[in-house]
Amino acid sequence: MQQRGTFQLMKSVNKSIILNKIRIAEPISRAQIAKETSLTPPTVSSIVKELLEEGLVRESQLGESSGGRKPTMLHINSGAFYVIGVDAGPETVEGVLTDLTGEILQRAKQKLEKPLNNEKFIDILKDNIRHNLAAPGIDQTKIIGIGIAMHGVVDVETGMSLVAPNLNLKNVPIKQELEKEFNIAIKVENDARAMALGESWFGGHGEADSMVAVNIGRGVGAGVVMNGKLYHGAQGIAGEFGHMTIDLNGSICECGNPGCLQTFVSGASIAERARSRMGEGAPSTGQEVYELAQEGHAASIKLLQETGRIIGIGLINLVHLINPRKIVLGGGVMKSEAFLMPAILETIRQRALTPKARQTSISVTRLGEDATLLGAVALLLVEMFDPI
Repeated sequence: MQQRGTFQLMKSVNKSIILNKIRIAEPISRAQIAKETSLTPPTVSSIVKELLEEGLVRESQLGESSGGRKPTMLHINSGAFYVIGVDAGPETVEGVLTDLTGEILQRAKQKLEKPLNNEKFIDILKDNIRHNLAAPGIDQTKIIGIGIAMHGVVDVETGMSLVAPNLNLKNVPIKQELEKEFNIAIKVENDARAMALGESWFGGHGEADSMVAVNIGRGVGAGVVMNGKLYHGAQGIAGEFGHMTIDLNGSICECGNPGCLQTFVSGASIAERARSRMGEGAPSTGQEVYELAQEGHAASIKLLQETGRIIGIGLINLVHLINPRKIVLGGGVMKSEAFLMPAILETIRQRALTPKARQTSISVTRLGEDATLLGAVALLLVEMFDPI
């Protein structure tokens, strides 16, 4: 059965290279593409002609000339196709419909009421996707696929959610069920890894060759992007940053092991430490700890600064292990950036093995809560733009 929406226009590596160059550098001329990709001008002209005919690229007269006719500039035709991206769990399912530049055209959100089973969870995903498929004025035949950023451990080949601990679900056949329902290309990825892809595509980082995105919220995860590609590891669990052991004798984590980073820095863990220290009347969520800190509450400020130091210890381990050019932080806990970041940066400065190790850029996502959603969208765009 031929899947509706599967992207079939790419015929060559060169075509993808040119399309990706236009995406990153637009507006750009044919001559500049040839110069920057080392492809011959006739090859570039021939492929650009195809891309124009297919509606993926459009022209404008924006270029500067040194005399004579201005060069014709090329842009991605953002409305040529659409993508649906879904951020699934652990508290909500949120979906968006975007164009090829990641501009959000439609949005839908549902709360996940527990207890859940696999069938109920799949039904919620389907409802969310149907809402976005029904966006007014959108030609459904131009939707190239659906990306799902899923909480927990995912088998990206089969598109199955193997373990979703915070939802208490296992072996959810997401790809299989959604392809059966919608007859369209489905990509499923772990949410933290999807966030990393979203950052590398839409976060304004240029062509960052190595980046780690860390999501600190209800859980703690990370995604590693190397040479523009997500790194999955031999068994597909690369990026389980929250399960790095920080204290051999620490509290038992949801995974069953003692002293995981997640038991110190997740929103729930911050609230638990607040309760143990402040007693009656203590804040009951990480958000409340942050709100008290904003009001000048000394114990809450101290707690967040301590949390920043622990996050910094986790990040310096990442710097020493992977040595990425950038680390981007996101998730609900990073709303407390004003109290966390000074401690994070000072911890890295103190503990970095070499002066150059301190040069890893540490920042908070500019995409906010949409970073993971846009990562789900990017799962499909990689298929179109990626030259390999």
